[in-house]
Amino acid sequence: MEEAKDLTQEFFARWLERRDFDAAQREKGRLRSYLLASLKHFLINERNKTRAVKRGRGHQPISLDEIIEQQRFALEPVETLTADQIYERQWATTVLDRVLALLEQDYRSSGRGALFDQLKGLLTDEPGHPSQAEIGEKLGMTVNAVKQAFHRLRLQFRETLREEIAHTVATSDEVEDELRCLIAALRT
Repeated sequence: MEEAKDLTQEFFARWLERRDFDAAQREKGRLRSYLLASLKHFLINERNKTRAVKRGRGHQPISLDEIIEQQRFALEPVETLTADQIYERQWATTVLDRVLALLEQDYRSSGRGALFDQLKGLLTDEPGHPSQAEIGEKLGMTVNAVKQAFHRLRLQFRETLREEIAHTVATSDEVEDELRCLIAALRT
């Protein structure tokens, strides 16, 4: 875990120091893809460096700790997603979390925080969330009023999601494509 943190910090330190972000060109693709490719190249180079053995005629010592770790991991569930899929899914969930945070901030600032807390469960399809009738009863609203409030929340969610995605692409024409990528990443 510490090695992963060190590698991440080293990657971004080098990336910023060498101003690699200047090489990213909007017309050649998404910054997210450029960043992923840069990270892959960095990790390959780092792995090659660690494999280069200066002594011991190329023989790696056997670590008992490593053998114990491998046995422990053999008993844990295996992640079937590729690193690229995990990266894309993390990006998608980060965008969705940002959208929900913006909506929550808007609802709380207008005094509707309790309504957001109840409707959020319907929006994210959380297990065990109350029905619209139960929400209405809890908040002293009719079922119709809850349905209308939920409909408005869904519209606002859709609009805020599009706005957030628009901030990550070069042109407005790319928003739909990016939305499809987001949905695909969440389905994997």
